[in-house]
Amino acid sequence: MKFLLGLLLLLLTVQARAGEITPAQFHSATLGRDWDYNIYIPTGYSPATARYPVLYLLHGFGNTRDEWIAKGGIGQTADRLIAAGTIPPCLIVMPSAGQSWYLDGPEKMETAFIHDLLPEIEARYAAQPGRQGRLLAGVSMGGYGALRFALRYPETFAAAALMSPAIYDPLPPANSASRRSAVFMTAGAFDPKLWQDNNYPALLDAYRASGRMVPLFVAAGNEDELNIGGHVTNLARLWNEQHWPGTFLVMSGRHNFEMWRRVMPDALRFLFRQVTDPDTRLLSSLQRHRLR
Repeated sequence: MKFLLGLLLLLLTVQARAGEITPAQFHSATLGRDWDYNIYIPTGYSPATARYPVLYLLHGFGNTRDEWIAKGGIGQTADRLIAAGTIPPCLIVMPSAGQSWYLDGPEKMETAFIHDLLPEIEARYAAQPGRQGRLLAGVSMGGYGALRFALRYPETFAAAALMSPAIYDPLPPANSASRRSAVFMTAGAFDPKLWQDNNYPALLDAYRASGRMVPLFVAAGNEDELNIGGHVTNLARLWNEQHWPGTFLVMSGRHNFEMWRRVMPDALRFLFRQVTDPDTRLLSSLQRHRLR
């Protein structure tokens, strides 16, 4: 009986600590339609007394707002880290973006994200406003989008985490979904110039001139079938040359959620250090690497 009572108490404690993931929708003036997203709301959410940092978590190609719930276990991971005091109570927003690559293409997804979604979240929820309250993360296509947003809007975001980011330079491999994406097509065929005009190297000069640094956490698997580990190594080398802050990992794994679930706790710890301890987030002008 004591064992059963103890088990019941444990289950009630775990349940009490569980945050809530809620589907939501709003009308995007830029897209001219309703736009869906999921939002993780932490246990004890108190809009009357607190403001919460927000992580914008971007899904991969052809997926939806449900990707990190169905495959990534993001709610359980956030619950565990918040309960342990490793990250602060936070909001996690997961918008649906289809196959847009988070660009202004057939739909103006980039414009909608910056000018519609961010103000929607900060008006509707107890979100911490301003740069120091906004974080980015994404997988594959979402990692591509998170890096672009960090580089193009360094005044808007405090840090970004990229997991197996599809940041191929100079061009994507033949098996990349980007080659089948309307946003990179001209007259029905993949257009290399469109890819290069939108990929991260095209943003570096303006980012450098901005004088703002967005710390990066970047991870990829050494068995990634798209060879993203090699592209992450190249990005790490560039970051190191510029003395920009970041952590880069090439670790055991493939291009899948088995690896992304494994690395997500480290990514969240890195991200939320940037908002909870902003005075020490750039302790060194040298970049930290753990390439292996």
